[in-house]
Amino acid sequence: MTLSNQLRLLDQHGKSYSYQVKGERLWDVPSKACFNRDVFAAAHVVCDPAKMRDPTRDMAIDWDATLQYRRHLMGLGFGVAEAMDTAQRGMGMNWPTSLELIQRSVLQAKDFPGATVASGAGTDHLTDFSSLSLQDVINAYEQQISAIEACGGRIILMASRALAAIAKGPEDYIRVYDAVLRQVKEPVILHWLGDMFDPSLKGYWGQEQIDEAMQICLAVIVNNQSKIEGIKISLLDKAREIEMRRQLPATVKMYTGDDFNYPELIAGDDKGYSHALLGIFDVIAPAAAAALNALAVGDSDKYHAILAPTLPLARHIFTAPTQYYKAGIVFLAWLNGHQNHFSMLGGMQSARSIAHYCEVFSLADEAGLLDKPEVAAQRMALLGKSYGV
Repeated sequence: MTLSNQLRLLDQHGKSYSYQVKGERLWDVPSKACFNRDVFAAAHVVCDPAKMRDPTRDMAIDWDATLQYRRHLMGLGFGVAEAMDTAQRGMGMNWPTSLELIQRSVLQAKDFPGATVASGAGTDHLTDFSSLSLQDVINAYEQQISAIEACGGRIILMASRALAAIAKGPEDYIRVYDAVLRQVKEPVILHWLGDMFDPSLKGYWGQEQIDEAMQICLAVIVNNQSKIEGIKISLLDKAREIEMRRQLPATVKMYTGDDFNYPELIAGDDKGYSHALLGIFDVIAPAAAAALNALAVGDSDKYHAILAPTLPLARHIFTAPTQYYKAGIVFLAWLNGHQNHFSMLGGMQSARSIAHYCEVFSLADEAGLLDKPEVAAQRMALLGKSYGV
């Protein structure tokens, strides 16, 4: 260890302490991973701070760095879940910029045979809900779906803030989803995003109780199963996910969106398992690739040994208010040299405290996720100094 590997951090009480970077990685990244699960990493975007005059409004994207990160993920064997919540969709990223991102990402994937890009289609270009009708919501979904299909992209059907705002009950959700799913060209992945990620989606499916909402969602799936490849649920509740997984039609896959319990859910049990579409895979991709490769060859002990140390990091990054988890993901991408700054669309980097980032740093170190420990330590020290640590 060099002197640069020892630095000052803040604990959760705001007290400064000396931290010695371990910089140890007890697993190797496979040169060519083989998975027996369908796995997508929901990828973040890299902004261009030099072009942002108004951080709360400007869509200034560093396209080279953003696409290079997708190459990094695809090179490790992951599909990319594009223009989703992790990419600050609806929290900094608007629809026109999202479509450009999708188009660029789909083209990028052509360099990686077998790589899949599944992209978020929603209704987020609707911003005034005061006089909306259900047909307006259907039309909005169809507009985005058509644009994504035109560039050769697969569809992830995102939850709609507009629908949540105007729906009077479950029957409105059923009407909208039936109409939208009827016209998609290829089977889609549904996305049920919990209100811990987006408070405006509270009561989605027209029910406040999760058990009742799940039954409405299942009814939509059963009614349209030929048009549905799978469903991702992001409720951070493993029992709910397992319960729903066991009720799905045999042709419909469960994609875990549970960033708190993913190792157990992906490993599964004697009644089934979950595939994965996860924001946390953006930052733990090297570890996840090594673990999933071990799982595919039947070494479940190695799989759990690699992923277990990533769980404290994931649970900290996704701590409440959960919707600000993107800041931790971009922070780690910066620490690992994938981008040369720590700025975000909408200035979201300010949504977490310096003490939060200090713990992200130490937990990433514990999990062996600092690619170049000395560089990461230098950057962490630089950030700490800017906060007076």
